[in-house]
Amino acid sequence: MKMKWALLTILFTIATVLTGCDNPLMVLDPKGPVAETQANVIMISIWTMAFVVLVVVVLYIFMIMKYRASKQSEDYEPPHIEGSKVLETIWVAIPILIVAFLSVVTVQSTSEVEATPKGYEDKEPLIIYASSSNWKWHFSYPEEDIETVNYLFLPTNRPIEFKLYSFGPISSFWIPQLGGQKYAMSDMVNTLHLAAEAPGEYTGRNANFSGSGFAEQTFNVKVMPPKEYVKWVDEIKATAEPITKEKFDKLLEPGHVGQSTYTGTHLKFSPAPEGKNAGHSNHGSSDTKETEKDSKESDEPGEDSTDHSNMNMND
Repeated sequence: MKMKWALLTILFTIATVLTGCDNPLMVLDPKGPVAETQANVIMISIWTMAFVVLVVVVLYIFMIMKYRASKQSEDYEPPHIEGSKVLETIWVAIPILIVAFLSVVTVQSTSEVEATPKGYEDKEPLIIYASSSNWKWHFSYPEEDIETVNYLFLPTNRPIEFKLYSFGPISSFWIPQLGGQKYAMSDMVNTLHLAAEAPGEYTGRNANFSGSGFAEQTFNVKVMPPKEYVKWVDEIKATAEPITKEKFDKLLEPGHVGQSTYTGTHLKFSPAPEGKNAGHSNHGSSDTKETEKDSKESDEPGEDSTDHSNMNMND
């Protein structure tokens, strides 16, 4: 009787919590092929784990009901039973098969989401450089020659190729309804492939702790038909002010800012750490180059004749 009431209480609690959720989880409400693939993997994992838990609970209830002590006589003595190789093989093989199955699903899905989304292989991707700083997001559109801060506009039915990097600590770029997260780091560029199939407004965020202001390091994403996207780009070019190094340096200062839009991109004077600009020493551009120039000049003959050979480097 106690077991019955305990089970009913658990079921009632679960039902109450689930009915209180008005909106579905964003990761289970995909709006693009990449997010759909990842949502399917999540559901496969959930159903596999639910099946395992259900089997274990059923067997547990069966065992305690069938072999409970109250059913046996007072003089009952359990028989001596040798181990069963068949049973031992079964309960060792089942976990191995489950892990192998989930591993295959994970590897296949990971390979799929790391490439251009299926159905978009023949379309030219829209490349967007997404860089983070404390605590904001900067989006550079080289093709359109515009830049936005803390918001994204994307066209539907076109592959999007994000180039991720950071001007500060490691951040995590994540738009749950369009795809999984990927890290943005200061001395390299990571590539994230996404695509949006349904117009609408979505939420993106930094999913990695990067200081006291990371919880509010979010950005809005608006997905629209291609014609509306082109119209938006034309409006920006006609009304927005150009981005300058002074304005960009001001934006890089730690703090929160609202949304803003500029013509041009910061890539012209502060390029992403890729190609010839790859590596931590080159990220940040002009200041670093000046430092390197001063260092080279100081090493020229006649500039500094001090003999450093006997210096203790631990001092």
